[in-house]
Amino acid sequence: MCHAYGLIDDLKIEDVPIPEPKAGEVLVRVGAAGVSFAAMLGVQGKHQNKPNLPYVPGNELAGHVMKLGPGVTNVAVGDRIAVGVSQGAYAEYATALAVNAIPIPETMPYAQATNFPTLYPTAYGALKWKADMQPREVLLVHGAGGGSGLTAIEVGKAMGAIVIASAGGNDKLKAALEHGADHLIDYRREDLRARVLELTDGRGADVIYDPVGGSAFDISLRCIAPEGRLIPMGFASGTIPQIPANILLVKNVTVIGFYYGYYNGWGGKSAPTPREAASLARRRAMVREAQDVLIRWFTEDKLRATIAGTFDLADWIDGFRLIEQRTVVGKAVLVP
Repeated sequence: MCHAYGLIDDLKIEDVPIPEPKAGEVLVRVGAAGVSFAAMLGVQGKHQNKPNLPYVPGNELAGHVMKLGPGVTNVAVGDRIAVGVSQGAYAEYATALAVNAIPIPETMPYAQATNFPTLYPTAYGALKWKADMQPREVLLVHGAGGGSGLTAIEVGKAMGAIVIASAGGNDKLKAALEHGADHLIDYRREDLRARVLELTDGRGADVIYDPVGGSAFDISLRCIAPEGRLIPMGFASGTIPQIPANILLVKNVTVIGFYYGYYNGWGGKSAPTPREAASLARRRAMVREAQDVLIRWFTEDKLRATIAGTFDLADWIDGFRLIEQRTVVGKAVLVP
């Protein structure tokens, strides 16, 4: 439970009543919940969506359906699902919107399934819907050893891209290589801009996927190809960059904002208008189609859904330390 915005260490393990699913919701027995930078920002009060206090953190979970709320017809009790939630994943039981439920195969462990509510569809939506990335285009992925970076490498390779992975340290670069990266750059020891230009014969990267921000974003603007697309996915560095518009003009660069939660209806402050409801229905249809592709890629061994570590719910601090210290390789999960 989070009673006040602040440190991850200040969260408390508590016994609370099992939540009751409302209309359109399901009750899920949580098998695993994803540890994420977004969840950490939420606890710190720095995320764009601030739940009312107190609340149960956690935005990604996998488990089986225990109970249906009124009106739910797309899933059944006992179904194995993964699902994204605006809060509530770090618990034994959680409620979620049934419309956002992702059926998962029996062969997919719950821990691995936590990659599918947010990480994989974020990479897919950014690269497919927004950047319209084409086969043989060059994709540069920053933070390539973390969960966001590794999923972007895999999705990029599945789409036919040539992938350059940028990360700090041998362990992260090794993981990027194992996940399909064609070229590796250790930004701690190499000149990132010079290496990208060298690997692309001076042209630069066509698409850049950046969950890091800070100096990585600044360098990206200097090694992006003409008509390139730059996607800021997060700010793990702690610094939100400012964009010099003159570089965008000279290179015909497009900087693309992409918040996946918008496609699942997260963050709404009031009941949607009829026009917004229709738009949300179209976006959710896009999500369902994307999830079908992603699950198929998993069954075809194109996506590995790597887990960096599994922690008991009571050991949440250890899981979040991997995020805070930027030592995570893959995705960390909590298991109630």
